[in-house]
Amino acid sequence: MGTSCAPAPADKKKYIEDIGKILITDYGKKKYYKPEEVKKAHRKSKWYDGLDFSCWAMSTFSSHEDFDEYHEATGEICDYTEMKTEMLNGLSSSAESDWFVLPDIDIDGSWLDFGDLFCGILEGIGDLAGGILEGL
Repeated sequence: MGTSCAPAPADKKKYIEDIGKILITDYGKKKYYKPEEVKKAHRKSKWYDGLDFSCWAMSTFSSHEDFDEYHEATGEICDYTEMKTEMLNGLSSSAESDWFVLPDIDIDGSWLDFGDLFCGILEGIGDLAGGILEGL
């Protein structure tokens, strides 16, 4: 029987920003990062205190396929869509003025792939949002 993922970070926006900076520094700017890269970035971050909740960053920065393959291999029971939705809700609950800080973190906005969140209905909006964030 598998185990469940650890609880989400309290400050999701700051967590995404911090992990995103480490990923870019260590692996360059990519559309998606491998779960192992995300896990290493989490371990390098100030967020790592022995508790590994890197799955939350994986739901944000890894592809749905890579996320599922990783969790199948580890036996952890984590839902990509639910976790990504919660992480993005953490961004949207930030103060409106905080959105202007997102472009400063210089991450590829393509992880805002809303298609998975709405079962493919809104496929492509992630690329649109990514283009908008990159243009700011």
